Amino acid sequence: MNIFDILGPVMVGPSSSHTAGAVRIGLVTKKLLGSVPVKADITLSGSFSATGIGHGTDRALVAGLLGMRPDNICIPESFEHAEKAGMAFSFAHENIRGAHPNTALLEVWDNTGRTISVQASSLGGGRIMINKLDGVEINVTAERPALIVHNVDQPGHVAEVTSMLAHKSVNIATLNLYRDKRGGYAVMVIETDQNIPSSSLDWLKRVEGIIKVTCLNLGEEE
Repeated sequence: MNIFDILGPVMVGPSSSHTAGAVRIGLVTKKLLGSVPVKADITLSGSFSATGIGHGTDRALVAGLLGMRPDNICIPESFEHAEKAGMAFSFAHENIRGAHPNTALLEVWDNTGRTISVQASSLGGGRIMINKLDGVEINVTAERPALIVHNVDQPGHVAEVTSMLAHKSVNIATLNLYRDKRGGYAVMVIETDQNIPSSSLDWLKRVEGIIKVTCLNLGEEE
């Protein structure tokens, strides 16, 4: 335990869960998209829906999508900054079944048409959990770099991905595999101790049978 576990994060806003955590959810979503969002449809669930507006959760999520950190003094004016940046956004309220009380579902697009769907929860103290990515349960804390690979379920893909990481001296912290059926659609969720080089991601995207590659590297545009 460190001092920030006791005192909480350095932040702007009244609540570490509803404000600081919400900023981090937006920021991580932007990183997972891999580019600047131009459109965001955001669904607030549970306590985020019931009390989030008063805590600035809506403005915090938009601030994160713009690349702001929890201590950015511009968070309260994030809607105005989004308008200037040309980012359209909308909010809906829905009870997401089985979700943590502080949950947001963000569907975002960039100017090339690339899109991503992220369901995440704020756990308190500024900590978050990415629960679903494009509808697939992943449960990633966003405290380590992460690589999410969508692929056809066939022999060799796990070996190719792990060999690539070893070749780049990237150590695997956790590895989880999901699939809908044998020979169907599969997802690898790998948390690592080092950031994943962009050249490796480009190589993975060209491998036969790899459908989509999403990466969360830490400490870059932040």
